[in-house]
Amino acid sequence: MAPNRAPNLKKKAASTDRGPSKAGPAPVVSTGYWLFKSEPDAFSWADQKSRGAKGEPWTGVRNYLARNTMQAMKLGDLGFFYHSNIGKEIVGIVRVIATAHPDPSDDSGTWACVDVEAVCDLPKPVSLAQVKDTLALAEMALVKSMRLSVQPVRPEEWALVCQVGGLDAKSLKPLAPLRS
Repeated sequence: MAPNRAPNLKKKAASTDRGPSKAGPAPVVSTGYWLFKSEPDAFSWADQKSRGAKGEPWTGVRNYLARNTMQAMKLGDLGFFYHSNIGKEIVGIVRVIATAHPDPSDDSGTWACVDVEAVCDLPKPVSLAQVKDTLALAEMALVKSMRLSVQPVRPEEWALVCQVGGLDAKSLKPLAPLRS
């Protein structure tokens, strides 16, 4: 995965009786749904599926907001698998099978990753153009924070993208796997 740059989300310092304070970005809260971007020439949906039930650690993320996003993920959360540079489309569904842990590709100890397993193909891949052309998805992180490699997805966005992709979102319930 290529390093990403997060948008500057820091708020302006506010004056108080105790002097200026520094407020950072709001903490990431789990919606139970996420989007994972991968360059298919480096790691494709076919590669993810080939890992089977053992899944794959989502390594190589070098962005603080994306790392914090992964730290908010819970066992059994679901995510879209998005091909980011070739195809630019959501092609499958993954499940978080291990919560945030040190990224084995990072020697500094700064970065974390989660492990994900393939759940199913999206019967009809949903392109970035389709997402952008859908008014109800105009605020989706895929549109607003395009550079982030790991993004939250709101439940209503999840349901709509699943519908457009030919899946019944209700049939895809987050299931907690046996390992942690």
